[in-house]
Amino acid sequence: MAITNVTPSTAALTNGLRDIKPPVEIPSGWVWLGWLLAFLAVAAMWYWAWRYWQRRKEQVPAPPAVPPHVRARQRLREALLLIEQPREFCIAVSDAVRWYLEERFAFHAPERTTEEFLHELQATHLLAPDQKASLADFLQRCDLVKFAKYEPGEPELRELHASALRLVEETAPVETPATASASVEADGGDRVAGPPPISAAQ
Repeated sequence: MAITNVTPSTAALTNGLRDIKPPVEIPSGWVWLGWLLAFLAVAAMWYWAWRYWQRRKEQVPAPPAVPPHVRARQRLREALLLIEQPREFCIAVSDAVRWYLEERFAFHAPERTTEEFLHELQATHLLAPDQKASLADFLQRCDLVKFAKYEPGEPELRELHASALRLVEETAPVETPATASASVEADGGDRVAGPPPISAAQ
């Protein structure tokens, strides 16, 4: 039996050859350490900048808080712009008084009905009896306009406004010359004169 020698073709030999791959570079541990140190340096710079900004903010004095009676005067003054709309005017005026009593005496006036608020008011000694009666009359007259569709004339609306302003002025805290100056500045220099504060409101 004859044995035939099979010689691989030139094409087959050529296909079997491959270029030598370049050596694979293995990252050194020092490279990773360098990236880590760079990251930590950037983070430290950001933290330093943040702390510096926080210290600058702490050094800036906060603006003085507007006293409740000054804020109430501002609201009442703004309510006069609605004098030709009785219902909106009474809502603005009564809300100004309710928020003032909440801020000044911690009464829960804004969230309660007039009946609930007046019931709580009678159990306190923060207002004089005549002030309680005046406040009750004021709130009930405002409710007539807000809920009973009563339409008063402008003189009656201005009387309601004067009653609200009088209550604020009578129950405002006693001011020293320094606080009085700050209140006038916060009020835009337009302080409305009123009766002196009473001792029962202190």
